[in-house]
Amino acid sequence: MTMQEDRLKSLESLEEFLRGTAGLSARMVGTEAERQGHVRDVLKRFSYLELKKAQKSVVRRYLEATSGYSRQHLTRLIKRFREHAPLGQRKPPEKGFARRYTAKDIALLAETDKAHENLNGAATRHVFHRALHEYGDERYRRLASISVSHLYNLRHSLGYREARGHWEGTKPSKNVSIALRKRPEPEGRAGFLRIDSVHQGDEDGVKGVYYINAVDCVTQWEVVACCEKISEAFLLPLLEHLLESFPFRILGVHADNGSEYINHRVACLLDKLNAEFTKSRPRHSNDNALVECKNGGVIRKAFGYAHIPQKHAARLNRFCQDTLVPYLNLHRPCRYPERRMDDKGKVRVTYPLQLTQTPLEKLASLPEAARNLKPNVRLCDLRDEAKRLTDNQTAERMRTARAALFQEILRARKRA
Repeated sequence: MTMQEDRLKSLESLEEFLRGTAGLSARMVGTEAERQGHVRDVLKRFSYLELKKAQKSVVRRYLEATSGYSRQHLTRLIKRFREHAPLGQRKPPEKGFARRYTAKDIALLAETDKAHENLNGAATRHVFHRALHEYGDERYRRLASISVSHLYNLRHSLGYREARGHWEGTKPSKNVSIALRKRPEPEGRAGFLRIDSVHQGDEDGVKGVYYINAVDCVTQWEVVACCEKISEAFLLPLLEHLLESFPFRILGVHADNGSEYINHRVACLLDKLNAEFTKSRPRHSNDNALVECKNGGVIRKAFGYAHIPQKHAARLNRFCQDTLVPYLNLHRPCRYPERRMDDKGKVRVTYPLQLTQTPLEKLASLPEAARNLKPNVRLCDLRDEAKRLTDNQTAERMRTARAALFQEILRARKRA
């Protein structure tokens, strides 16, 4: 049907047209430019901007019936007509949204996560910050200032995803009048340890190796050792060497109620060091929570849950002393709490981003008296040792040594 609509010059004629075409669908055939020209001509012919609201409604219904545009798009065209702007579609931006983090940044993130075995977002950002400012690696220029929330967004990206147990609960022990039943009170001083044992699985009723994990309450300085059995013959010499490995004097040791620690031999050892010996209280599961978290975040992540025969304890212990412990204390960031009292007198604990540090950085931030360093230990020597290799190089060195260790254990098991 051909229609000469330019003869419709009054609003009454438009109303008659709409009444006469009720139930019919009249759509204009032509290019986009012709349809937009039709809308512009009708709006000019009836002086749309000068009409009243009811009269504008008639014109809009007429255009909706003849132009083929939806009501929403017709509203946009009339808005452009009112602003004396062209009715044609605006050109899309040529470059789109600017991308701040490139594919190389995502590859660096995947490489760092692989080396450090997926630290939390704040700790990973601190690794980037140290890589740029401590070791001068310009590749981390953009990642050094990334927000923690957006770091997790990049971890969910396709490029990142393409680039990349059995446990036994502790058994209750009999009540022994050894050690004080209270939580340690370091008061901001280094030297108060929390200690726990981790078992490396069973196989056919045969026990695996045991790890001794000791963590300082304030600095989170951590020392890991490995022994064949939890008995006095194996545990006491290892425990003595473990306590000597800390750079500060030991002021207190806190353990759970396991009999491997709550005994007279261990109490005598700590008495020689003039260290306070405490143990966990009943119905206070958080008394030893720090070292329990480290058991999952460090020991299980590094060694897994599979059974490792006891004869390999010496090899594992050398790996812990030479590779794992330096990485944990000099290069692996930790998060530290900030405690504030609110208006109601309740202590609120938060973990601000600026308090994400390595244990060495945390130790250096303490007052000199609170560091409690041993006479033969200097802070500058520890810093020099930390700067010999970057965080990523140390993490990669740790992973390579661990892979070689597991291959050696696997070959020994196949020969057996």
